[in-house]
Amino acid sequence: MAPTDRNLSVVTTGKDDLLLEDRDIPLPGKDEVQIAMQRVGICGSDVHFKKHGGIGDYKVKSPIILGHESSGIVSAVGTNVKHLKVGDRVAIEPGIPCRKCKFCKEGRYNLCPNCFFLACPPDDGSLRRYHCHAADFCFKLPDNVSSDEGALMEPLSVAIHACRRAGLTLGDKVLVLGAGPIGLVCLLTSKAMGAAKVAITDIQDDRLKVANELGASACIKIDESDPKKMAEKVHTTLGWKPDITIECSGVESSFQMGIYATETGGVFQMVGHGNPIKSFPQFVANTREIDIRGTQRYANTYPTALSMIANGLVDVKPLITHRFPLKESVEAFNAAETCKDNAIKVMIHCDE
Repeated sequence: MAPTDRNLSVVTTGKDDLLLEDRDIPLPGKDEVQIAMQRVGICGSDVHFKKHGGIGDYKVKSPIILGHESSGIVSAVGTNVKHLKVGDRVAIEPGIPCRKCKFCKEGRYNLCPNCFFLACPPDDGSLRRYHCHAADFCFKLPDNVSSDEGALMEPLSVAIHACRRAGLTLGDKVLVLGAGPIGLVCLLTSKAMGAAKVAITDIQDDRLKVANELGASACIKIDESDPKKMAEKVHTTLGWKPDITIECSGVESSFQMGIYATETGGVFQMVGHGNPIKSFPQFVANTREIDIRGTQRYANTYPTALSMIANGLVDVKPLITHRFPLKESVEAFNAAETCKDNAIKVMIHCDE
């Protein structure tokens, strides 16, 4: 696809606004590729940056281009790039580390303090017609993997990293809290990695219906009234206690309920953010030796995600409920933000 004179880009100032701007078409550096973007999924973080101006310590202080769940077609290559060529379809891993710090050298480059991450202030994202990216963080898609699936390798990577951090092994019983996009890919990934049972909770019936269709062992509707009673409801409904609880909602009451629900000696795996300061039943976690573990995006997951999709171990396509062209990104974000018509994953097509 030959470059045009337009690079339509989706921009926010973090003041609950969304702007469509024509930006310059970037040229690739010697170790980069230029990508004609095809698909970009809207992530909850995109919505937070647009609506609230930040997540935790990440604040929008100047206009940024949104989007990081993405795939496209290589349209130009830098002089040092040998493993990709013009016309290759690729999935884009959005974090580019410094490659020099101790975390990078240990293989935990997701913790790199100098990491460039798409659409994380102050860095621009990929929700535009053309984007340049480090070639070694672009993964060629085989013919049987669609551009939609290429974009969804990013949330799938979040789930893979979370399950690895939790130490999930064959036969584990898993409880996923929150049936949004990340909760649903955690459900799929837990099953693919050998969990014996995977239950999921949410406050919305329509999301639990999707979880049931994706193969959840049990789907439990909860509320935010009393976390301890909700944990008892989970135990009664399931007839078992989870070895691993994966919290994907970021809601404080869910966080608390998950600790009450987790089996003694089990793992409570944090994924969702929400309020950056939370209270939790520390006495329960302490005396029952429940390990509380954090996640920061992912590292070394894209090859695994690609293999899982290419070999049919997970099917992420049912997560896509809405599609919009790039020029209708305002409407797309409205659908994602309001969960219009039971929206789960909203996908933007950049290749009209």
